Order: sequence, then structure tokens, then C-alpha cells
Amino acid sequence: MTSKPTRTSPANDAPARHVPTVVPPAPVPAADAAEPHLHAALDRAAMASLARFTGGLSPHAMIDAWSDWAMHLARAPGRQLELIERAQANTTKLAQYSAARMTGLSPEKPFAPGRNDTRWTHEGWDRMPFALWQQGFLATQDWWDSATANLRGLHRQNADRTGFMVRQLLDTVSPSNFPLANPEILERTRATAGRNLIEGALHYADDARHILAQEHRPVPEEFALGKVLACTPGKVVYRNELMELIQYSPSTDKVQAEPVLIVPAWIMKYYILDLSPENSLIRWLVGQGFTVFCISWRNPGAEHAELSLEDYRKQGVMQALDVINEIVPGQKVHANGYCLGGTLLAIAAAAMARNCDDRLASVTLMAAQVDFAEAGELLLFLDESQVAFLEDLMWSQGYLDRPQMSGAFAAIRAEDLIWSRAVRRYWLGEPDLPTDITVWVNDTTRMPARMHSEYLRGIFLENRISAGRFAVEGRVIALKDISVPLFVIGTETDHIAPWRSVYKTALFTDSDMHFLLTKGGHNGGILSEPGHKGRHYRIGHRPAGAHYRDPDTWLAAHDPVQGSWWPEWGRWLARQSSGTVPARSPESHPDLGDAPGVYIHQT
Repeated sequence: MTSKPTRTSPANDAPARHVPTVVPPAPVPAADAAEPHLHAALDRAAMASLARFTGGLSPHAMIDAWSDWAMHLARAPGRQLELIERAQANTTKLAQYSAARMTGLSPEKPFAPGRNDTRWTHEGWDRMPFALWQQGFLATQDWWDSATANLRGLHRQNADRTGFMVRQLLDTVSPSNFPLANPEILERTRATAGRNLIEGALHYADDARHILAQEHRPVPEEFALGKVLACTPGKVVYRNELMELIQYSPSTDKVQAEPVLIVPAWIMKYYILDLSPENSLIRWLVGQGFTVFCISWRNPGAEHAELSLEDYRKQGVMQALDVINEIVPGQKVHANGYCLGGTLLAIAAAAMARNCDDRLASVTLMAAQVDFAEAGELLLFLDESQVAFLEDLMWSQGYLDRPQMSGAFAAIRAEDLIWSRAVRRYWLGEPDLPTDITVWVNDTTRMPARMHSEYLRGIFLENRISAGRFAVEGRVIALKDISVPLFVIGTETDHIAPWRSVYKTALFTDSDMHFLLTKGGHNGGILSEPGHKGRHYRIGHRPAGAHYRDPDTWLAAHDPVQGSWWPEWGRWLARQSSGTVPARSPESHPDLGDAPGVYIHQT
């Protein structure tokens, strides 16, 4: 959909800053995006065809990892002897366990599944012979974990990547995947006279049809966007080719003078922060007396292939600030970025500080990284070969599509997100029961080719932001230029933005900073509404200019606080504000429609 950029009039009669009404011209193509030579084009087309077959994973990177591991292991007789001894020890443990079970004893199992491995929760895995099959699989997994551990001289990424590939291969032959070896499947089949297998076959046929047709499953009616999810009242007050800006209706008579701008990640839709009313961060923030604005990114297509990261900064963050300054003149803005949106916000804030643009009152970064040297398990999928492979795929189609991204995230937790789901759906015949967060997870977006290449190569692979080599408008930015107060949030079990990596914001900034570590993962830790059972957080304060403390020292020095972190953040925002004013209702001229807007519905 093509929409002419529009803007609102100020909420009062004060003179307004002019907001551009024309989308900036398309960026000049990067050198590597220029029309390639015929031979180079043939190479890229061949790689793009192969990438479609492999799901975007580079076979060259995988072969390199295997070769590196095998050659280093071949010249390490000590490690070989160690692995022989480990194999003997594991075999002995299995034999002793089997013998004890055969004589009627109930010894402790020698091998335990991983923390995220839910395949073995059924009580039938404690009975013979299923218990022995389970222990045999876990013993093999244990041996391979040791075999692919780091080895002197072996590239650490290749060791991790080899271990990852072994886990993927072992998961395909897990006894939990096979009906005759899984006690839960056998019990369900007996109880339903085989109806579970018929229903599972229907589920498999339906999934196969959607995968082959590359169809996007619609949002279920019981979770309709704008009615059940993303239903916080508000108005779209601005729209351009890249984003819609939503202003939410106040629910209090008084609001803090400084408004809040939320910058979500563009890799998924913004309503992770506005799910059901009971766990909507946006609705809660409005209820605390803040004027809240949020960006809703469009879902780009092939025609947007040349959108750059700079376009997202200028037409997204900076344009949103211009519009907010027009609607709420004379007030600074509390900016909050989530995930990749936080990385983009940090770039924008550093550029603003360099340019003496003082429109920010504070910056909050939620599960967002500014340094990617320790970016977690996603590093398994990124090196020069892999990035070039993805660039060729995006070059051919103009974007990175949903399956090519979601597959990588699912593979990191394959035992739960792939195999456990497959067993439930195909062998047990259980339908996928949607929840608000699973609906959001499945409502994925595409990535413009140029922007995603710039992100993968410049920010992720080359780590230019913290290295002092990331340029905005031709000049390098420095995170240490940011002088406004920072509130940085990490989550304990985040495998996308590990909390120790998020914590490194303290290493590259000097301003007053609060760091908060909350229980949960990348999404679940952020969705920690008051009243959520079993939640806790730790919080610490680093005054401006204070010495750096490493993350483990910080962790040991801060005890858990029971409850949600939201009120802690709300109180911090209030302390950074200058007082209350009468509530502001959103207005849009011309009328651009109610929240959540139209971009959220794009598939």
C-alpha cells in the first residue's frame, strides 16, 4: 500500500515546527548493490537458488566448521584419549543403570536432559525399556557435547557451530520422535484407538500445504488485532512509507509533561508491547499517566529493497520525534527502544548528542545490544560466508522472508520449538492452541535487502557501533556522547540478546545509568506485568562517570527483588520528568484512523 505522508496539527495554538510532508528520496544504491557484471550475477543467482533450498543457511560455512573441527581433533591425541575414556565411562554408567533396573531397583538416572528439553516429561520415560532408550540417547548427546567442545587452535565459532549441527542431527533420531519408542504416543494411541494418528496426519497435511504455498496464516478471530490484541485506544497521527506513529488516548486526568516514544524492533510487529489488555506494557504505561507514542513499522516488499538503515533512523525515529515535537511543543521526549529498535535508538541518540540535538529527556533500552561481540547463539549463523549467502538471497528477491528468519530462531531451541511441537501435533494429534504471544510470534515480517545487509554486516558481523566505526551522515558516532539518563533492561535467559551482552552498554557509555536484570527470556522477561507470578528483578545504579564493574561482579552485588519491574521503571521515568500537565488527547488532521493503524495488518 502506498500512503502519502501526513501529519497532525498541534494540540494547541502554539506555533508548530514544520514536519516534512514528502518522503525523502530513495537512497543511492550501495556499491555492492549496483548492477553486477554478468559473471558475478550468475554466481549470485546460483547462490540464491541454493539458499532457497537450504533455508538460508550457507553449506560452505557448515563444511568449513566440520573441516576445522576434524583436522584439529585429528592432531590432538590427548583429546582423542579423553573421548575414548568418556565413551567407556558413559557405557559403564548405562550398563550399571540397566543392570540395576533389570533387578527391580530404581537407581538415579546417570544422564539428565537440558533445562529447555521438555521431551521427557511424561512419566512413561521412567519405565523400562523407555528409560534405557532415553538414557542411551542422552549419553550419546553428552559424548558429542564433549567431542565438540573447544579445542586448542580450533576457532571457537567453529566448535560451537559443529556442536550445534551435531545436536540438530541427534534430535532427528531421538526416541521421543518415534511412535514405538515414545510411551506417551503409545498410551494416546491405545486410548483413542488410533484417532490421534489420523488427526496428526491431517495437521501434517495442513502444515505441508502452507509451507509449500508459502502462505501466511491469518490471525485467529479470537485474537483479532485492534479488538483483542493491540487494542489500547489511540489514533494514528502520522504515516509515511516506512512507519505509522500512534498516539494513545490518556486514561488519567493528568500526565507527565514529557511524552514517551516507543521504538520497537522491525523484525516483528510492534504489538508484543500491546498484547492482551492485562499484559500490555503500552496500556500500563498510559495508565501511569504518560503520553505514549509508538512506531508501527510497515511490512516491506520487494519494492522496498533499497530501504537502508539510515532510512529507518531518519524516516522512523527522527521523523517520529519531529511529529511529537509538533504535537507536544517545547517538551523533551523519553525514548524507549526494544530489541533491534533499541539498537537503532542508541544510534539515533548518539548522533543527536554529537549534533547538539537535546530533544531527548532519557533513553530506555529493553533487551537491546550496542555491542555484538557476545551476541549469543545467533552468532552460530553469522560469518562472512553466511552473510554473503544471505545477501545473495536478498539480492534475488528484494527482502529476507519469514521462513528464512524464523527457522534460525527455532533451530536454536529445536528440541522444544521443532521436535516437541511435531510430536504433539503429528503423533499426539493435538492442535496448536494459540495464545496472545504465539499469535504475535507467528505474525512475522520481511526485512528489506539493503537494510538487513547493513545490519548483519556493519552492526552484527563487524560490530561497528562499539568499535567506533559506525558513521551517521558521513561522520562516526560515539555512544559516550550520550549524556541523558539511561535505563537498560536485560533478561536472565535471553538467547537473542544475552544479558551480559546487554550489560556492556555500561562499558561504552558514561552517563547516569540504571541497569535492571529481570527473570525471563527475550520476550517473556519484558512482558512482566504487575501480578505476574514468580517474577523478580535486580536493579543497580551507575552514577555518571563511575568506574565500570563487570557483569558477574554486578550480579553478585545485587539481590533479587520480588515482583514486576514495570513499576520500578515507571518511577524512574517519573523522576526524569518535570511534573504533570492536563492530559492530551490524540488528534489527527486529516483523520488517519484509529490505533492500531493499517501497517499492522500487512502480511
